[in-house]
Amino acid sequence: MSETVKENDLKAMEAASWSIRANQFDQSIYYGAMVANGFIGIVSDLKPMAVKEVVLNGVYDRYQRGRVSNILKGINPFNLRLDVDGRNQGMAELIQYEQVLNMKQASFNSHMEGEKCKVNYELMALRHLPFCSMLSIEVQAKQDLEFTLFNEIESPDHLRDVRNYFSEIDRPHVKIPLLSTVAKSPSGRISLAASNSYIFEEAHGEEPDLIHEDWDFNRHLVKFSKKLHEGQTYRFTIVVSICTTVQTADPQNEAERLSIYAKMEGRDRLLHRHLEAWKKLWKSDIQLDGDPQVQLEIRLMLYYLYSSVRAGTALSLSPVGLSGLGYNGHVFWDTELWMYPALLVMHPEIAKSILDYRFDRIEAARKNAFKHGFKGLMFPWESADDGSEQTPVWALTGPFQQHITACVAWAFWKYFQLTQDKTWLREKGYIVLKGSAEFWCSRVERNGPGNYDIKNVIGANEFEENIDNNAFTNGIVKTVLQFATEAAEILGLEADPDWLHVAENIPILQFEDGTTKENATYDGAEIKQADVNLLAFPLDLISEEEQILKDLNFYEPRMSPEGPAMGFATLATLRAKMGEWDRAYEIFIRSYRSNGLPPFGLMAECADGKGVSPYFVTGAGGALQAVLFGFLNLTLDQHGLKQGEPRLPKKVKQFKLTLEHDFLNKT
Repeated sequence: MSETVKENDLKAMEAASWSIRANQFDQSIYYGAMVANGFIGIVSDLKPMAVKEVVLNGVYDRYQRGRVSNILKGINPFNLRLDVDGRNQGMAELIQYEQVLNMKQASFNSHMEGEKCKVNYELMALRHLPFCSMLSIEVQAKQDLEFTLFNEIESPDHLRDVRNYFSEIDRPHVKIPLLSTVAKSPSGRISLAASNSYIFEEAHGEEPDLIHEDWDFNRHLVKFSKKLHEGQTYRFTIVVSICTTVQTADPQNEAERLSIYAKMEGRDRLLHRHLEAWKKLWKSDIQLDGDPQVQLEIRLMLYYLYSSVRAGTALSLSPVGLSGLGYNGHVFWDTELWMYPALLVMHPEIAKSILDYRFDRIEAARKNAFKHGFKGLMFPWESADDGSEQTPVWALTGPFQQHITACVAWAFWKYFQLTQDKTWLREKGYIVLKGSAEFWCSRVERNGPGNYDIKNVIGANEFEENIDNNAFTNGIVKTVLQFATEAAEILGLEADPDWLHVAENIPILQFEDGTTKENATYDGAEIKQADVNLLAFPLDLISEEEQILKDLNFYEPRMSPEGPAMGFATLATLRAKMGEWDRAYEIFIRSYRSNGLPPFGLMAECADGKGVSPYFVTGAGGALQAVLFGFLNLTLDQHGLKQGEPRLPKKVKQFKLTLEHDFLNKT
């Protein structure tokens, strides 16, 4: 075999580890790919050049679901239609059709071939411009033809006071067309705007005439036509900007300014800066040698995490990322306990933004504690824009799944452990740790030594409601009270001695044989997800191998096969820590692969596609923790982030971690 052939094979293998290709489609079970930049989330459709969903991070309103705030399904400015010689190029007209999710470039691509032409389509949410996206279309004529391209802006039915605009700004050497829509959210509280402009390349000669058409009150479009000779290729680009009053007082003007800016930057400059931004993100990567399919799946997990949130925004992420309306787009414990740890290791600057989201809503947490008769901070189980409780009334998790307050404080301490940033600890971290400690000291019921009980809660295992002394709740409260004390000492402050006193007297219950008991009335029933096992990881509250294995062997067979993905990832992490690397690898793969949905392998919440959403980024975060803290053997404690010798299952030749930052101390 020649060196050139070998080099080509290596390049093909490398490309395969970054791209998911789909060319066989079942229209009844199609789950589109997500492209997002931490603010705009876009989900592809099976229909050629169409977009199914557009959502905006941090933008909520009350409509449709549960009498609570929901993430806002926004104006859709992305849908295109192509007619060739007067005939629409839909699925039925295509000879070949392939969709590709390119994770390295964070782009969604379609390759289509009809009788008369080939079309390449590329969609990306621009990483360097948080409110902008870009569509590039290339038409290759197989014979002489005339095509017409339609670009439609459609407003969902729940939006009010929809207004459609088209204008052209005329300059001596360029025309700047703007197709815009402005609307109100269902309550009228938020205004939002989307604006498109068009980039036609000089090499193709004179720009085509754009024709604007108003259709329904919530739909309008721009179209243009172009004649091509056989063998000729024509390429153009559409730039899209979306803004709301959550970000700016004047979203229409701001969206139009940003579209003008993007147009005048040009496709090549936009593409270059987008790719550079993602190149920087991918400097923090996990590489695996020996199992190409798992390598691809790990990249998909990282891609969805990186896409769903960004640094410097004080925005968080929901269990479904930016894929749609699942879980109403709310922020749960999923963020701090499941998705945040992987982001903290890979990109601390993004993790810091997630913490800023909580810090900015401290006053709402303080009011929530007061309303429930407690001191300190009580974070809501479901959080949206203002930090108030947004759990639907029918779900008891709102008032009773209180462990989230400790989960938030735990995440703040972990950021300090990584960065050792005492200024940040004093200005933000300690405030949250102190508020959480005050809450729990007012929350426990002091029934004598060793019996400072936490009663009437819901723990991690949501099958058991309104129970007493839940293992995970009690365990993370003990942990956070210790962290708060340690934080005070580091800052030279006087810790409240009651914090450690309470921590020492909160019980962790056991069965007669020494197995940790999940709660006071637990009788060995099936569990929804890991609860007791979380005391060993990530809390490190149980460290003796004998106890870890006893708890694992008891609870693993009781885990519901229909439970959410992250519970199985916890088992995989612990099996790896116990040296059972091959068993850990089996559980790790089981934690997500049986949840995969076609055609892009997206992870549903539960096996066989069950659960609230087919885009379960929480599960990706859990699986990545198994890789980072299990197989890659990372630890994060008072000494910072360290890595031991990777633990390799038989199928894997190498696990390699690369990080953009320098917080890792190898041992």
